[in-house]
Amino acid sequence: MTFSLDHVVINTLFDMDRAAALMSQLGFTLTPRGFHSLGSINHLMVFEGHYLELIGLPLKTEVLRREVLESPLGLNGLVFQAPDIDACISQLRESGLTMLEPQSFSRPVTIDGVEQLARFRTARTAPELFEAGRVYYCQHYTPELVWHRQWMSHANRCSGLSELVVVTGTIETDVSRYAKAARAPAEQGESGVWTIDLVDTFRITLLSPARYRERYGELCVEANGRDSFFGAIVFRTADIDRIRDLAAALPELRSGAGEHSLALLAPFLNTLFEFRGDR
Repeated sequence: MTFSLDHVVINTLFDMDRAAALMSQLGFTLTPRGFHSLGSINHLMVFEGHYLELIGLPLKTEVLRREVLESPLGLNGLVFQAPDIDACISQLRESGLTMLEPQSFSRPVTIDGVEQLARFRTARTAPELFEAGRVYYCQHYTPELVWHRQWMSHANRCSGLSELVVVTGTIETDVSRYAKAARAPAEQGESGVWTIDLVDTFRITLLSPARYRERYGELCVEANGRDSFFGAIVFRTADIDRIRDLAAALPELRSGAGEHSLALLAPFLNTLFEFRGDR
């Protein structure tokens, strides 16, 4: 069975305040800051069935989540839903993917004045399999503490994530690995472009560096010596003009627009956002 998207992660490292302010100014509703038991902090932008996560590290503390500290700035995580993490690990190992041992963690969440503990169990593929970023699986024990209705409405009228763009110089190898990770077939389109569709209308697009430059031009993120990296995250929105207006007031962003889309590069995050209007 094909996996569903759980969330996509942007690593802010020690610049969480600035990243959270930017996303709020772009019209997203952010969850209150979370503090993981592993030593990381986060904010979520929650949509129906999935979310975008800003993850980072707290200042002035000795407890730091090492996998975040050692990961590159910017788009850094692709996470699939796992109803049963142990069964998930078994299936993936049978397919030939090397999996690390699962880890459990939690973070306090306050809803309507009551503090509760959101609990998770995750398993990551071996880091050497996916140079672009962390690919892992998440089992939610308390989904009601994540998908809380008051956090799922956004002023910019974004309704969800629709695509993750993966740039790779080793496309034949990576296509096979991402297809195994998603448990979904890969389809070859125009030269240098492959797509993998999940069950929830989310698409992973793998393309060559040359095709990436054709698509985004001067807005491409920095590879920083990597042969493979996450090049963009794409949102669905019912009001592309609203996004344009909000972005115009943010001089730290660089933009490029099409008739039904808007691409925004945040250089300080080395992250490219693309917004596509519902048509």
